[in-house]
Amino acid sequence: MPMLQFTHLNADWNAEPNAPYLQVEQDDALLVARFKPNPFLHPRFEGVPQISVKFESCERYRVTNINDHGWYKGQCRFSGLAPAWGEFYEISGDTRDDLDATPWITMNGLGTKHFHFYFRDQALEVKALDWSMQTNSLG
Repeated sequence: MPMLQFTHLNADWNAEPNAPYLQVEQDDALLVARFKPNPFLHPRFEGVPQISVKFESCERYRVTNINDHGWYKGQCRFSGLAPAWGEFYEISGDTRDDLDATPWITMNGLGTKHFHFYFRDQALEVKALDWSMQTNSLG
């Protein structure tokens, strides 16, 4: 199996660690994940109600039920491989998608990059062309 490579994508922002309230919306080939930001580590997000991460040309996605306890107990296929829990990565190499039984939701995009975002009680896996982040400010 080729070595997996994890590229950390959220160096100066992250999801709220206790109650991120992940919401996922799909529209043709666009997938949008919305959640509360983490103002504890990133004070510039104080008063920002949501962050949106948009995935362009999304081919498929799934929300798995792996949580931080399972990750630290080695129950996630990336436990011990991903640099840290609670982060957003692009993963390259053989991601062994078959080792998680959660079904994929198919969309109309053609992207094949593998994105993986660990939240407190679940993980978001996405196959898409690219991603971008924006804040949803108050007012």
